[in-house]
Amino acid sequence: MTEPFDLNHWCAHHLQRVEQALDTWVSVDATADLDHAAPAELMVAMRYAVLDGGKRLRPLLVMAAFEAVTQGMRQAGLAVAASDEELALRAACAVELIHAYSLVHDDMPCMDNDVLRRGKPTVHVEFGSASALLAGDALQALAFELLTPDNAAVPASRQARLCRLLARAAGCAGMAGGQAIDLASVGRALSEDQLREMHQLKTGALLQASVMMGAACGDVTAQARQALQAYGAAMGLAFQVVDDILDVTADSATLGKTAGKDQAQDKPTYVSLMGLEPARRYAQTLFEQALAALAASGLPDTRALQGLASLLVQRSS
Repeated sequence: MTEPFDLNHWCAHHLQRVEQALDTWVSVDATADLDHAAPAELMVAMRYAVLDGGKRLRPLLVMAAFEAVTQGMRQAGLAVAASDEELALRAACAVELIHAYSLVHDDMPCMDNDVLRRGKPTVHVEFGSASALLAGDALQALAFELLTPDNAAVPASRQARLCRLLARAAGCAGMAGGQAIDLASVGRALSEDQLREMHQLKTGALLQASVMMGAACGDVTAQARQALQAYGAAMGLAFQVVDDILDVTADSATLGKTAGKDQAQDKPTYVSLMGLEPARRYAQTLFEQALAALAASGLPDTRALQGLASLLVQRSS
């Protein structure tokens, strides 16, 4: 008989693990495989950017996908190594470091020029533009260091696959490419296809990679891999649609960042293209597509992934 699933308890457990790991790894203190003799001022800015804020959706997606895949492995009589468990936590933290670095750079005057993030002054406001730039650079590098532990128990092939997934999602064919399209689209009218492409890169790629990185920490069937890719793609786009909705319906205190910024900067959004109610319906359609993908995965327990999809679509900040 399947035990009841408590999403709040599941999230609290994994959030505590991720937060503790980030506090350990984004630090000058020596750990088992990291010893960062970084300038104190740089590390303070890095920690400011990462700790004590954020929904941690991407790390949670990593852990949920890993658990779904390893449940399938156990059902098939396959062992799950302790090193795989640690690698999943490293992947969860790595994707959050990439996300944090992207926010630091996006908020800078040369990009979106924002002053509020996660309910506090942005990094460049607090530490200056030069320190913000370096903090973002250092967080990006640290993400890949986490994925390559000097540990013989983690196959080099698995480390390389994780690095490739994250690098592609963060680079010109992913987040950075989408941001470039976004900056070039200010004041322009985009078609729905063009808007979808932009957001699949800018926001969706890293969310989808979070799912696939969790899966890559275990052994996954081709059927499950394809289904998880579809789930991640739907959730990545749904996140941006909901973000566009909240930009016009929520206030800055609720969001923890400046509300109404997209409209003020004349950026194309799903709300400006479709209207508010059609955008809400589209988010619901994407949610249903994500659940359908999970149902087709063949994985025995995807309740955490289902719950995160619901949280994502229903979020208010």
